[in-house]
Amino acid sequence: MDFNVNSRNQSVHFPLLEDIELVIKREDEIHPEISGNKYRKLKYNLIAAREQGFDTLLTFGGAYSNHIAATAAVGLKFGFKTIGIIRGEELVDKIEGNATLAFAQKCGMQFKFITRSLYREKENTAFLSTLKDELGSYYLIPEGGTNSLAIKGCEEILTKEDKSFDYICTSVGTGGTISGIINSTAPQQKVIGFSSLKGDFLNDEIAKWATKNNWELNTKFHFGGYAKINDELITFINNFKLTTDIPLDPIYTGKMIYGIVAMAKNNVFKKGSKILAIHTGGLQGIAGMNTVLKQKNYLQLI
Repeated sequence: MDFNVNSRNQSVHFPLLEDIELVIKREDEIHPEISGNKYRKLKYNLIAAREQGFDTLLTFGGAYSNHIAATAAVGLKFGFKTIGIIRGEELVDKIEGNATLAFAQKCGMQFKFITRSLYREKENTAFLSTLKDELGSYYLIPEGGTNSLAIKGCEEILTKEDKSFDYICTSVGTGGTISGIINSTAPQQKVIGFSSLKGDFLNDEIAKWATKNNWELNTKFHFGGYAKINDELITFINNFKLTTDIPLDPIYTGKMIYGIVAMAKNNVFKKGSKILAIHTGGLQGIAGMNTVLKQKNYLQLI
């Protein structure tokens, strides 16, 4: 399995960022379906699964999960069967109307839809045992893909050339990507994570995996919580795309870049600061989000 990849750094010229240097690491370009942090997180898990003799990957996710889509795609690419335990029984007959689930199914993923209450048992040993009895032997990848092997993969995001940046910024979902980034930073660098979820509980998750203390979690730009957006965020993402030709997803990277710009406007960064923002992919979610936005008569993402 060939997982040796590098992503390019792209300088950004955006009107609201006049006093700082912003560069985006285009992890979204690594692979059309297995892009960004998902590629990094899955790398060593797939190697371990193959070495341990497993031919099936099982994981968890919601209706628009980047992780579900990436796991299905990586299974197809490298010859693994894939099973997705999906949050929400009501989705069982709505696969065709959901771009993420339809894509995963096209890649060969088998679904099991469960209630939200049962989904909360996803780390329960007894529940996982019942899944094994029902579905057969499998290699377990946690929701979002975060485990020690995922952290190892994310430690490879930064290169030697990235040591010159003052700040490293990334969006945060489960805490795995930022932890790997923290572990590979230089002593003088500061890592800022932009949470896509409400609350500051992710601080504890990051602290479990991070080996350094040069980081902080910003919880001001979640726009109401996971997958919550409004016309202001959509307008910002669309303007950014038109100005820079860089697409952002509305769940993670869009909120991160919005946060960086807002902090720059408020002079949080010293003049002349060099910022590297990690584009973690997630662009597959745009199609599904636009379906929801259309139903609500909201603006569309371009």
